[in-house]
Amino acid sequence: MKALILAVLCVCCFAAGSEDDRLPNKCEVCKFLTMELQEALEKTGRSKEVLEVGEVLDTGKRRRKIKYNTSETRLTEAVDNICERILQYNVHAERPGSLRYAKGSSQTMTTLKNLVNKGVKVDLGMPYELWDEPSAEVTNMKKQCETMLELYEEVVEDWYFHHQDQRLESFLCENHVLKTSERDQRCQDSNKN
Repeated sequence: MKALILAVLCVCCFAAGSEDDRLPNKCEVCKFLTMELQEALEKTGRSKEVLEVGEVLDTGKRRRKIKYNTSETRLTEAVDNICERILQYNVHAERPGSLRYAKGSSQTMTTLKNLVNKGVKVDLGMPYELWDEPSAEVTNMKKQCETMLELYEEVVEDWYFHHQDQRLESFLCENHVLKTSERDQRCQDSNKN
């Protein structure tokens, strides 16, 4: 019974927060966009593949060879559907700041599911089948990610081709997306965890 009360309190506290507190801010969106893009690029970064481009049929000129790991093709493949990956995140209401978004089930939801499995009736105001669907906050973050990627596509390309010696998060988020007044210290601090 104590676990049920604790679980209900956790959910109520989360629901009681104002709408602006629950929706992801620009810093959080940028953080997860850059994390996902870096991860996608790291998966293909060690490829030794060489692409041949510029075939000219009648002139006999040779094709130009480009390493895949520095090609525009690699960047395009990494960016393609990158914001869809945001839907794999869940809200972890028990965590502070941008740490509240993470992959995997939150402690609260795990506790509630365990209670249901033990036969306890838990009412969240939505069917049990929807508990694992992306939340409104995560769906909002995906939409913001798509908008941000569209607005800063040239900046991402500039980083990829000319500034990979810098962290993508610093280059994109701190130097381009966030204005000085918008740099949320809590978001930046939680990036280091």
